Amino acid sequence: MGAERERVLGFDSKAPDLASVTPWYLWGPYVSERAWGTVRENYGPDNGEWHYFPHGAARSRAYRWNEDGMAAVCDVQQRLCLGLALWNGRDCILKERMFGLGNPEGNHGEDVKEYYWYVDAVPTHSWLRWRYHYPQREFPYAWLRNENRRRRTSSERGGFEFELLDTGIFDENRYWVVDVTYAKAGPTDVLMRVDVRNAGPDEATLHVLPTLWFRNTWSWEPDVPRPLARAVDGDIVAEHGDLGDYRLHVGASPTGARPSLLFCDNDTNVARLFPPARNTTEFPKDGINDHVVARQPTVNLNGTGTKAAAWYVVSVPANGTAELRLRLRAEDGGPVRDPLGDVFTQTMRVRKAEADEFYDELAPPGTCDDRKLVMRQAYAGMIWCKQFYHYEVSRWLRGDAPAQPDPAFRARNRDWPHFAAADVLSMPDTWEFPWFAAWDLAFHAVVLAHVDPPFAKHQLELLCSPRYQHPDGALPGGEWRFDDANPPVHAWAALKVWRLDGCRDEAFLTRVFGKLLANFTWWVNREDSDGNNLFQGGFLGLDNISIIDRSDPGGTLEQADATGWMGFYCLSMLEIARWLARNDDSVTPLVAVFADHFAKLTKAINDRGLWDPGDQFYYDLLRRPNEPATFLRVRSLVGLVPVLATSLFPPDQAESLDVFEGEFAGQLPRRQLDALAAADSSGETGAVTRFPDGRVLFSMLDERQLAALLNRYLLDEKEFLSNHGIRSLSARYREPYVADSLGSIQYRPAESVDGLLGGNSNWRGPIWAPLNYLLIDAIAEFGEAYGDSLRVSHPDLGTSTALLDVAHDLRQRVVALFLRDGAGRRPCYGGVRELQEQWSDTVLFNEYFHGDNGAGLGASHQTGWTGLVADLICGLRGVARPTDQP
Repeated sequence: MGAERERVLGFDSKAPDLASVTPWYLWGPYVSERAWGTVRENYGPDNGEWHYFPHGAARSRAYRWNEDGMAAVCDVQQRLCLGLALWNGRDCILKERMFGLGNPEGNHGEDVKEYYWYVDAVPTHSWLRWRYHYPQREFPYAWLRNENRRRRTSSERGGFEFELLDTGIFDENRYWVVDVTYAKAGPTDVLMRVDVRNAGPDEATLHVLPTLWFRNTWSWEPDVPRPLARAVDGDIVAEHGDLGDYRLHVGASPTGARPSLLFCDNDTNVARLFPPARNTTEFPKDGINDHVVARQPTVNLNGTGTKAAAWYVVSVPANGTAELRLRLRAEDGGPVRDPLGDVFTQTMRVRKAEADEFYDELAPPGTCDDRKLVMRQAYAGMIWCKQFYHYEVSRWLRGDAPAQPDPAFRARNRDWPHFAAADVLSMPDTWEFPWFAAWDLAFHAVVLAHVDPPFAKHQLELLCSPRYQHPDGALPGGEWRFDDANPPVHAWAALKVWRLDGCRDEAFLTRVFGKLLANFTWWVNREDSDGNNLFQGGFLGLDNISIIDRSDPGGTLEQADATGWMGFYCLSMLEIARWLARNDDSVTPLVAVFADHFAKLTKAINDRGLWDPGDQFYYDLLRRPNEPATFLRVRSLVGLVPVLATSLFPPDQAESLDVFEGEFAGQLPRRQLDALAAADSSGETGAVTRFPDGRVLFSMLDERQLAALLNRYLLDEKEFLSNHGIRSLSARYREPYVADSLGSIQYRPAESVDGLLGGNSNWRGPIWAPLNYLLIDAIAEFGEAYGDSLRVSHPDLGTSTALLDVAHDLRQRVVALFLRDGAGRRPCYGGVRELQEQWSDTVLFNEYFHGDNGAGLGASHQTGWTGLVADLICGLRGVARPTDQP
């Protein structure tokens, strides 16, 4: 067993907080790429987050809640941060954070306009690698903003975003490849190596500023002491009353010259932002920026402050590389001889070898090198997306100072005053989505469970903790609106993580199950308003997939997906309850409760109007006052979600299901395996199938419905099936589908032309990893149940294809999005020459993918749920099954 694996398995997942789980968690890549433009930093009188705190203010204004930076690491409570700033000698500002467009500026909403990658990482953060391509020409901030704004307000809205590569700024390879590598010699000893390669044809000069700074905690509380960074013998010593003292050892440049040490304070430059106000410090946050870029006397020559940088100026020949070394160590570790010499080199080598060994053990035997690369970089993105998240709603609503606008004008999250987070959370994307989302986090936990089970379990429990979960049982959807109902996948994720961890930690399952009982009750009470077991829920994460705005339908919208998700939720809770009941008799009655709920949901969705027997598809049903009920006859993922509600119990578990036989009997028809082909005139649908070998299959669809959905729609290339997975909307709607009085909808394989839900919403054609993942899982479950007795037509595999082969094919299609094809091209990189030809040794994990050609779209680092490809490569079905046998 490798050293990294031993460290992970040694974590105490029952510790009360993340910092106590293991000292190796103390330092990590917990600094977001963006903190401006967030809900928590908005103290304005409305919901204009992007206007209140734009990118242009970020270099000058201290953040209230958490920091951002490039390639940055910090301690688990983000008291002290270490990151990178750059300057090419031409830009109007230092490159201290990634630039992108706010939601009102982008053609399709917020969008980062930089090229960077999370190349490598291990769970203990003992080895981290990050890469950035920084132009040598002046960065085109205004051009990117103005051109995308023009496209947003013109007929080009449905076109692609105007990207940095489109400006020609990388022509002639005039850019820097900046690699930042971190390696830990110990939990409080972090080595930092910065390698800058001049990719251009001529010698060029780059200003490199590794930066150490304290998060500003002193401006908001009068009794919080101000920490101090100071110059000591060419190094920077950071003194913090709680964290302790750290020394940043600063190495010489490749020429042997010592860098200048620059100091200012991480305090707002109110004189610049809010004239005629006067600064409370002589050297505010943008002091280093103004000194380097404009040669202003804005740094403290006494060598003290709360923000400090080592200013290297390196000239590098064409295709040459310069290496810089730094090392951040706790002072209580004692002195170290030659901290940046041979021991530094050896530590880097050892940690790299440990990381190689760690991922070699994880990859299935026979995995090709390209799959290993994709898998490893997906996990790297997952680990780099761990972020410190700080948001106390009651404090935010009150405001911090009399000068701030009256917080009564703000309405977001007012019903969540209990919410108080100061935790490391798994984020969907460190720039576009630097905040948690409930259902995203569930997928993250499943992926992270392969490499870091304690952290995965910690995440799922944290969302159910009293600081997060509402007293009424609701889980917070996301920062922009905690009230948004996300699909209820938390129980499924807990069960999956438990299995991936070897079905050992029953205490974890018990703790989560108790919290989810309240959440399940919340769903039943709130989202089934008529008590008819047909659920609502609004957009449910599927944004504008419908022909109408599902968040405001103008009546009651009985949703196929909401009801399907509840069936999915029921079965996850039933499985957990059945397992826990082995050792806890008090849980036994709950097995029957969830089975009964599932029976009623299945009967309702099939017999009360959401299943159309003619079309053989599930649709939403809209009920408006004084109008007949209306089917929303749009074939989309909405109608496929009921497929997910399936669970196969092996014989050793099925025997224990007899405890609720009496209560459950009669709720659903039973179909025996030997009667699958028999005609059934009952008209009822839905099934609990008992197989002769003792297995029991719960599913919302019976075998006839499943075969119809697969044959007619899901596996039809003119409908949902693409070369790269399942589309979110049927391609039949390449010509718009028009419904009288409701509107129209059109298949869009890439970006949407409609501005619903902020303008960046798009489920109208692209391929999304999480729904593909769940569909693959469900089809494989059906395949294990039916074996060769149920076969379907597949355009590539033939007219009699087993379901396990269908699941395998779909998995290969999704994984192939990221793999080099026969021509050496990765479909996810589309037609972008630089990504395909020059930068293809690194992979981006986009938010969604073109429904026809697989090109990556949306957020470019949404590893959070697109990282599910790592699980697909590791083996979707390769998880432990709980068993009653010794």
